[in-house]
Amino acid sequence: MKKIVPGPPFPQPSRELISALEVPNKTLLQALQSSDATPPLHHTLNVTGATTFGCRDGEGRPLFAVRPGVNAEEALLHVSLLLKCAEETADEITSASGIERGLIWSMIHSVEMARAVVDALLDGVPRPVS
Repeated sequence: MKKIVPGPPFPQPSRELISALEVPNKTLLQALQSSDATPPLHHTLNVTGATTFGCRDGEGRPLFAVRPGVNAEEALLHVSLLLKCAEETADEITSASGIERGLIWSMIHSVEMARAVVDALLDGVPRPVS
């Protein structure tokens, strides 16, 4: 079917708005192009530090831990997998007719593990001595 009446005109930004955004845009562009900036964090990550997470036993010892020395790329791949599992679990929960406690626990545990791996990566980054 052909549309006889044209749609409303696309609103154009005012000249005042364009002028107001020119300075912040130039400042941002200069900051992004600056060569003296510190390297991005993903360039400085090498291996994980140690961190614990999850449940503890009767004496307060953690049941789960991220081991130190895991390659950053492998750790990030594992985080990606964990977050994918959390996404799929959350999708299952929303489509289920009732709330499934096991699915909710699985999602929470997957997200907790992902956060622990990320924290361990950040703990393994060498910090400059000041």
